[in-house]
Amino acid sequence: MDELSVLLADEAATTRLGADLAAAAKPGDLFALHGDLGAGKTTLARGFIRSMAGDAGMEVPSPTFTLVQTYEARIPVRHFDLYRLGGAGELEELAFDDDRQSSVTLVEWPERAGDTLPADRIDVALSHEGTGRRASISGPETGMARLRRSLDIRAFLARSGMADAARTFLLGDASTRAYETVALPGQPVRILMNAPRQPDGPPIRDGKPYSQIAHLAESVTPFVAVGKALLERGFAAPEIYSQDLDGGLLVIEHLGREGVLDAQGRPVAERYVAAAKVLADIHGKQWPRDMEAAPGVVHHLPAFDRGALAIETELVTDWYMPFEAGRPATPEDRADYAAAWAGVFDRLDKAEKSILLRDYHSPNIIWRGDKTGNDRIGIIDFQDAMWGPSAYDVASLAQDARVTISPDLEDEIVGAYVAARQAAGAFDREGFAEAYAIMAAQRNSKILGIFVRLNARDGKPVYLKHLPRMRAYVSRALRHPALAEVRAFFDSRGLLGS
Repeated sequence: MDELSVLLADEAATTRLGADLAAAAKPGDLFALHGDLGAGKTTLARGFIRSMAGDAGMEVPSPTFTLVQTYEARIPVRHFDLYRLGGAGELEELAFDDDRQSSVTLVEWPERAGDTLPADRIDVALSHEGTGRRASISGPETGMARLRRSLDIRAFLARSGMADAARTFLLGDASTRAYETVALPGQPVRILMNAPRQPDGPPIRDGKPYSQIAHLAESVTPFVAVGKALLERGFAAPEIYSQDLDGGLLVIEHLGREGVLDAQGRPVAERYVAAAKVLADIHGKQWPRDMEAAPGVVHHLPAFDRGALAIETELVTDWYMPFEAGRPATPEDRADYAAAWAGVFDRLDKAEKSILLRDYHSPNIIWRGDKTGNDRIGIIDFQDAMWGPSAYDVASLAQDARVTISPDLEDEIVGAYVAARQAAGAFDREGFAEAYAIMAAQRNSKILGIFVRLNARDGKPVYLKHLPRMRAYVSRALRHPALAEVRAFFDSRGLLGS
């Protein structure tokens, strides 16, 4: 069992600890809150529940007489007070084990349950110390690691002048990154990026893991460096207020809550067109390959090289093909697939190169309708940026992986980009069209594999709903003559449906 100890100077600190525990909680967690009368158990539980619900004013009564209160929140919370429990056998009457794995459970007076509480619980013992309290926390290693990370975040906020900030979960994405809003009275809400450095996976080729071959960011340093470069050139990336590069923590500007989709989740043509024009301006500027994240810390923008191109497309044979075809890819399948792409990649040697943001699509674009020019489009995801074919980000936008873009809207988006590039000077439209088709096919093939992998390996089935869209995008891209051999492979294995 792992342990940690936290000194709580006052009731506000106890409330904040509740919020910090909530930030780390996962479905299935059970927190056993120990302590005498007046030790602060209900205060801590109230801070936990309000934070989980994102409502600082929520009514959270003590369940002393009802024995249990339930709350609909980011993760459902069940709050038990067992002080009046007659015996451990009465827990069954409270439906104590019902829905436990899909919710978070808080238990005051857990001693009344005897030895019936699960062994993987997290114990929080509150005791008086001086004019304040001390919380002694113990539990299994995996849960305690999450709690330590959350308390590290609170310490980082303190170093950033935001010790008392209210933390509210914002989102997690397909990676290991997570985001929170952090707020102090009278100050603008800011964003906390929680992106701990990830250990490399096992070597899979030439002694390198997948992340290195695909040039995926392994720290927040690329985000900081690329963000600064974007800001210096007049684009609306978040300003960085505080950074801990080694710890993987940033406090950054909140660019807004409105995206490029309407309230029903449909693409807004005007906003996509505006985003395309911003992209055209990005590709019309000069970009350094070396970008400074901090004094003496320089990030080199990696090239979208053959290794990265190939390893991403191989996600089709690694993950998507077994899912769609119902059988593993054979060595012959893999050889034919690699050969088909090899000729296509040769064509990219002559394509225009620029900074490549990599995920320039709806989840990562903020609409700022009260602004003008490039400032209308907020760009929030670029930590995996590379140097490669400029057509890649156009394909990312015009064939958005998270929302269906009709062929007509795709034409409008691409047309706006091309018109802006042509208006700015010489532009090879034919060469761009070929690179666009190749990049659309490459990116969407990769995403087919990623969405299946997220389901099969990471237990995230929600991404499977996007597969029909991705198949349609791949089919559109493969109509270009440059991709005839790749199209033949997909058709011969029945990978795009009827």
